[in-house]
Amino acid sequence: MTTPKRLGRTFWTLNVIEMWERLAYYNLRVMAPIYIMQADNPGGLHLTAGDKGTIYAWWAIFQSLLPVLTGGLADRFGYKRTLAFAIVTMMLGYLCIAFMRDLPGVGNYWSFLTAILVLATGTAFFKPGIQGALAHQFTKENSSVGWGIFYWVVNVGAFVGHFLPSLFLLNGWFGTGVNSVAAWRNLFLASAGFTSFNLLLLLTFRDVPSGASKSESLGQVLWRTLTNIAEPRLLSFIAIMSCFWLMMFQLWDLQPNFIADWVDSGPMARSLAWLPASVQASLIEPTSRGPMIPQNVLLSCNAFTIILGVVGMAWLTRKMRTLTAMLIGMCMATIGLMVAGWTQSAWILVLGILGFSFGEMMTGPKKSEYLALIAPPGKKGLYLGYMNIPVGIGVFVGSWLAGLVYGSYGEKAVLALRYLAENTGFGADRHWNGNPRALETAMGVSRSEAMAKLQEVTGLDSTAATQLLWNTYHPQLVWLPFAAIGVLAAIALYIFGRMARKWNDMNA
Repeated sequence: MTTPKRLGRTFWTLNVIEMWERLAYYNLRVMAPIYIMQADNPGGLHLTAGDKGTIYAWWAIFQSLLPVLTGGLADRFGYKRTLAFAIVTMMLGYLCIAFMRDLPGVGNYWSFLTAILVLATGTAFFKPGIQGALAHQFTKENSSVGWGIFYWVVNVGAFVGHFLPSLFLLNGWFGTGVNSVAAWRNLFLASAGFTSFNLLLLLTFRDVPSGASKSESLGQVLWRTLTNIAEPRLLSFIAIMSCFWLMMFQLWDLQPNFIADWVDSGPMARSLAWLPASVQASLIEPTSRGPMIPQNVLLSCNAFTIILGVVGMAWLTRKMRTLTAMLIGMCMATIGLMVAGWTQSAWILVLGILGFSFGEMMTGPKKSEYLALIAPPGKKGLYLGYMNIPVGIGVFVGSWLAGLVYGSYGEKAVLALRYLAENTGFGADRHWNGNPRALETAMGVSRSEAMAKLQEVTGLDSTAATQLLWNTYHPQLVWLPFAAIGVLAAIALYIFGRMARKWNDMNA
């Protein structure tokens, strides 16, 4: 039997469903850091880095740890039924994000957090449903290429999702103003619309037998889920990957704010002057520092690189030991993240993103392949549900850590308040205590006004004031804790890989 026959209609239908889900998700996710906390975005929520860290932590708990339970449910109750429930719940989540902000007396923080948890619950059912069904399409011989194609499709959706926000927020589709509240709402409604396409696709999908017992009660499924994970070697692998995902997710969770605050993409924007004006309007945004490339466009280099290379990388590593490929990828991703975070130059940032992306190509698909290969019969969805635990733990801890370090030592608006307090007559006798809200109250200057006040007091323009803060406080240092955790994960995986050679059931 040839590979094309093994990867047949069901495989490709599942991939298209995944593509639409990821397009809708990244249409939101790539802009969520800006919407939540960016002080100078007129239509955003203007919450703090700490608020964002808490929201992201709970987002991770629901989206990535619930699949530990929903993976077993997908095996028990069927992948098609699980996917239908997930798609409807995700649509509801996007609608809540679009409209709950307008509810009186709820507040921006609680309305957004509640809506995100609805979305995350839907995603928690979607992941093991789609991945469990996919795992049954593969053999050991074609699993590397199969998961590589799946990861390619994920990034096609992500790449398109990176550019859609520019159309809604910068071009002012539907007559809305640039970055206005109405433009943000239309962005979230678009995600709900894209997700709805999957309900139609699901009608053409014939369910895949999971091999699991269909007579188990809900309690029995949950008990089996919890008892299967209590295996020391599996727990060790989960702990290692948790450290890696903690580091890795900062490219999408922390880097957007870092780019908006510190990276100078003006030279790159000027290099696009040859493009038609309509194209430039989607790739360049006006800022106080002049025309810049939006962070979502810069970060799209990650998805674009993976689209170009992940299937080829999967083919090149098809005979490589899975754990070895993951180790090499971890090292490359850690180096790439540090390069991207240690610079104000958009060109060097992109170079770092490229290095990170090659590392992700070697690690991302392989984690799914590894757990699918070591999963016992009838437990594909269960084990691929376990795959989400490292993401949940990593993003939970990483979000808390990013909120702590960036909110105090990296955010430009906060550092502007700090400089006013420590180095100007305007802030005389006021001392930085690591609490931006307390300083806002004491000085009578909000985070959204801090840069304007700094420019007024110092007489500097926005570009010079940004450089003053960079040279004074060195915000790039916020990346050091994440790099250290990435190095720790690589060392631990190397040790695990050496030990796994002695375990026939985990030596993949």
